[in-house]
Amino acid sequence: MICRRLGLSLSMATVWRLLKRHGWSWQAPARRALERDEHAVELWKREIWPRVKASRRRPGAGSSSRTRPDSR
Repeated sequence: MICRRLGLSLSMATVWRLLKRHGWSWQAPARRALERDEHAVELWKREIWPRVKASRRRPGAGSSSRTRPDSR
């Protein structure tokens, strides 16, 4: 949103520092929502989350070097 509205590209760390400097903090709900469906949450954790988590893994060996890919 910052890039779209202001034309600036900022890292998440920079945005967090700016928000913190202006008095913003991490907000956590004081209590759980009354509409929360515990069964649906457990089902999602058990069946959907493992598939989502697994899809982020890159196939094959990677490299920690930006200039020499697969240098291991």
